[in-house]
Formats: sequence, structure tokens, C-alpha cells
Amino acid sequence: MEALRRAYSRLCQQSGAEPQEAVLQRLLRPPRGRLDLATQSLTVDSCRALGKLLRAEAQLTELVLSDCMLSEEGAALLLRGLCANTAVRLLDLKGNNLRASGAEALGRLLRQNKSIQSLTLEWNSLGAWEDAFAAFCGGLAANEALRQLDLRNNQISHQGAEQLALALKGNTTLQQLDLRWNNIGLLGGRALVSCFPSNRSLRRLDLAGNNVPGDVLRAVEQGAGHNQDRQATLRESQARTQVLSQEVRHLREEKSRQFLDLMETIDKQRDEMAQSSRASAVRVGQLQEALSERHSIINALKAKLQMTEAALALSEHKAQELGERLAASEQGQLSQAQRLETERRLERQEAAERESKLLRDLSAANEKNLLLRDQVDEAERKVGSLQEQLFQARQQLTTTAAELKLRAIQAEERLDAERERSKQNLQDVESLRLKEVEHMTRHLEESERAMQERVQRLEATRLALEEELSRVKAAALTERGQAEEELIKARQQARLDEQQRLAHLEEKLRLLGQARDEAQGACLQQRQTVAEAQARAGQLGLQVEGLRRRLEELQQELSDKEQEKVAEVARARAELRAERTAQQALREQVEALERQLRGLASDHREALLDRESENASLREKLRLREAEIARIRVDEAQRASFLQKAVLAYVQGAPSPPQ
Repeated sequence: MEALRRAYSRLCQQSGAEPQEAVLQRLLRPPRGRLDLATQSLTVDSCRALGKLLRAEAQLTELVLSDCMLSEEGAALLLRGLCANTAVRLLDLKGNNLRASGAEALGRLLRQNKSIQSLTLEWNSLGAWEDAFAAFCGGLAANEALRQLDLRNNQISHQGAEQLALALKGNTTLQQLDLRWNNIGLLGGRALVSCFPSNRSLRRLDLAGNNVPGDVLRAVEQGAGHNQDRQATLRESQARTQVLSQEVRHLREEKSRQFLDLMETIDKQRDEMAQSSRASAVRVGQLQEALSERHSIINALKAKLQMTEAALALSEHKAQELGERLAASEQGQLSQAQRLETERRLERQEAAERESKLLRDLSAANEKNLLLRDQVDEAERKVGSLQEQLFQARQQLTTTAAELKLRAIQAEERLDAERERSKQNLQDVESLRLKEVEHMTRHLEESERAMQERVQRLEATRLALEEELSRVKAAALTERGQAEEELIKARQQARLDEQQRLAHLEEKLRLLGQARDEAQGACLQQRQTVAEAQARAGQLGLQVEGLRRRLEELQQELSDKEQEKVAEVARARAELRAERTAQQALREQVEALERQLRGLASDHREALLDRESENASLREKLRLREAEIARIRVDEAQRASFLQKAVLAYVQGAPSPPQ
């Protein structure tokens, strides 16, 4: 408040006057928002400075100027400054003997000021001048902020009460009016009673000490009670309207929040669908890559089969050439048989030695062939065991897929049951379902990844066995080539020694025939192995077809899941539409309640009008009764006067007692 003190001192100095020490003391440490200058004699200069100070002051809310001995000019200056003030809520001007100019200044204050809610004017003389008090009443009629007005001991007559009644008919904010200890009388009381049908805000009107009859006081109390009831009803209706509006706003916020949550869940489902579609696309790409690798492996096996078939055809062609050469040699032998009969006996020992050597070589070759056959059989057994393992892995994959499908179906059934059981836990159930689906998808992916790794390991072992088989076949071909080379060398040597070693050649031809039979048997075995390889290639093709069908099943499951997601989105949209219809129904209920409230308000207004009409009729009856009572009183007064006159006449006319 030091700023107020300095401002007051500066304004006093500008006007050429000394600031009052009492005012400075009160401005030094005043209560918060309150300036109390009661019982301080304020000069005109101080009033001028305070008026200028109060024009723009926004910290003071209460101003007490009771018993300050204000002059007419000082009061006008103070009130002129308060006209522009917007912070003062309470003004106390008790005991300042305000008269005509003060009443006019107060009227201007009430017209211009929009913040003062409590005005105390006790112990003044505002009602002594009718014109000035009429100006005050005009300002009161135009005021829209004042709630309490204290006009005790202001010499207000019944004409002033009539002016006040007219002002109260136009005022809509004043709630308490204190008119005690004035000169209102019967006529003023009736005028104030007549303002209640037009004024619905005045809840308290004190008329004690005004020579107002008791029935008028009761009528005033009744009118104030009606206004209190009316305002209580209005406050109750406003409270109900506010509660209904809050409920409607709360419902709207709740519905909007539910709508936003639903849209968030829909967006999450869309994101999850996009992620699942991307994951499925990646999985499909991986399966397609695996299929392309299988196709390349099958093409390589087909190329190997073609190479083996070409080698078999070449060996058959060589065998035919050898047969033709053998036939030619037989014909030459028949021609030379007679010449070689003499030399046959000589070469028998040498032929026996060479025959034993060839037999040893053939036995060694047979042992090598048996070893190679054992290796081939073992490789075939390994391939069969690997095929059995692959078949078991496929069966396990199918069983795991079926179990996963059953788990997915059971999870969906549990999800449907939870959704039907409680729609309030929709988000929790949705999160659980998503977690379970993610868990199943992870389990499925892990199982598929394990199966793929196992299939890859089996494929690697199969490739290793095929390489080993190819090495074994190459070794057999090399052995066969070496045997053929040795056979060619033996034939060349037999041709050189044909004439001398005919018997040895015949034996050798027999052995060569046996070797040809063995070679044909080996060719048959190779054809059987080729047929087995073709069968394995067919099995691999069947496996590729099974994988393709599995891929199609996965794509079908993906499409089913997408359809389920679309159905869930449609269901959510249907629920959203249902919520919107529920909101519309709630709006209709609110409108019905508002219509009901308006009907109740109209009924209340009609009831008030009926009560007012009843009050008017009761007032009329009361007026007639009062007139009758007044007539009876006049009659009684006349009778009393007549009786008094008769008694006096009797007393005067009576004879005096004897002395």
C-alpha cells in the first residue's frame, strides 16, 4: 500500500494542499483490500485526491467512510471518482449527513458503477428532498450490480417510499433493503407492497420503526418469502440444469474417449495386419526360394541321370562292339583250329599259368565289385533311413501344424467367449488374444524354422550321400575301364598269339563271356540304381508339391485371418454405430428432460402467477377489510364522543349535593 500512500501525497501536493496525517496513517498499513477511514474528518482537498486515486485503483475492494463529516462538495468529489472504479465491492457512508447533492451524486454513482454490491447509507438525510431522492431512486432502478442497500434513518417519507417502489419495480439485482426508522407510514408501506409483483429479486425488506401496520408488514414479509421461494426454485432448476449439462458433457466426453480408443484399437489392428502380411510375404518369399533351390537340385539330379543314361548307352555300344569282335574272332578261330591243334598241347602249361593269373585278377575284381556293391547298399540304406527321418519330420511338421491350428482355434474360441462374456474388458481380451496369436506365430515360425533346418540338414546329408554314390559310381566306372583296357590288352595279346595259343584263347573267351555277363548284370544294377534315383526324384517332386500345398494352405490361412480382421473391423464399426445411436438416444433423453424442465418452469410460472393473483385478491380483500375497520373505528369514535358528551352533559346537569 506504499504506492497508494505516495499517490495520495502526490495528488494532494498537485492540488496545493497538505495531505492529512490521519489518512496517511490509515494508508500506511491497511488490511488487505480494505481502506477504513471511519471517524476521520476528511477535507475537500483530501476528498478530491481520494476521488482521483480511486478512479484507477484496482486493489481496494472495501471502502469505509462512516462518520467522516463529509461536506456536500467532498462527497460529490469522492463519488465522482468511484463512478469509474471497477474494484470496490463494499461502500460505507454511514453518518455523513448527505443531503440533496449527495443523493444526486449517489444516483449518478449507481447509474455508472458496475462493481459495488453493498452500499451503507445509514444516518443520512437522503429522503428530506424529494427531487434529489427521486434522482437517487432513478439510479437505483438502472443499477445492475447492487445486492445490499442500507437506508436506515434517512427521513424517507411515504412519497420517497413510492419512489423507491417504482425503482424496485425496474431493479432486478437488489436482494436486501433496510428501511428501518424512517417515516414511510401506511401509504409508503402499501406502495412497497405493490412492487413485489414486478420485483422478483428482493428477498428481505425491513420496515421496522416506520409506523407501518402489521398487516402491511406481513404482506411485505409474504412478498419477500415468495421471492425467496422463487429464487430457491430458480437456483434448484439452475443446479439441475447444470447437473444435467455436466452429465451430458461427461457422457459426450466418455463417448468421444471410447470412440478414440476404438479408433486406436482399429489402427493397432491395421498395423498388426500389415505386420503379419509383411511377415507372411517374407515367409512366402523364403518358401519360394526354398522351392527354387529344390527345383535347381531336381534339375541337377535330372542332368546327372541323363549323364548316367548316356554312359550306360555308351557301355552297351562298347559291349555290342566287343560281341561283334568276338564273333569275328570265333570265325577266324574256326578257320585256324586245324592249324592250332598241334600247338595247343605245347601251350597248355603256359595257358594254365596265365589262366590262374587271370583267375586271381578276376577274383580280385569280383571282390572289389562286392565291396562297391556293399558300399552302394549301405548308401542306399542311409538314403532310406534319411528318407524315413524326412518322412517322420514331415509327419511331425504336420502334427505340429495341426496342433497349432487346434491351439489357434481354441484361442479364437476362448477369445470369442471372453468377448461375449464382457465387452467392458475388450482391450484386455484383445491384448491377450494378440499376445497368444503372436506366441503361436512365434512357435509356428520356430517349429517351421527348425523343420526347415532339419530338412536342410537332411538335404545336405542326401547331397553328401549322392556325392559319395557318384564317387562310388566313378570308381566303378574307372575299375570297369581298367578291366576293359586289360581285356583289350589281353585280346591284342591273344590276336598276336592266336596261332600258338588257341586253347588258351578259347578259355579266355569263356572267361570274357563270363565277364560280359557280369558287365551286363552291372549294367542292370546301374539301371536299377537309375530307376531308384528317378523314384527318389519323384518323391522329392512329391515333397515339393506337398510344400507347395503347405504354402497354399498358409496363404489360405493368411487370407482367412485377413477376413477375420476385416470382420472384426466391421464388428467394431457396427459397435461404433450402435454407440452413436445410443448417443443419439441420450441426446433425445436430454432434450426430453430439457422440455420437461421447460414445462416445469412454465408450470411454476403459472403457479406463481396464480399465487400473485391470489395475493392481489387477498390484498383487495384486506383493503376492503381495512376500510371497514376504519369505518368501524370512525363509528366507534363518534359513539365515544357522543357518549362522552352525554356523560359531560349528565354530569353538568346533575344537581349539586346539599351543603
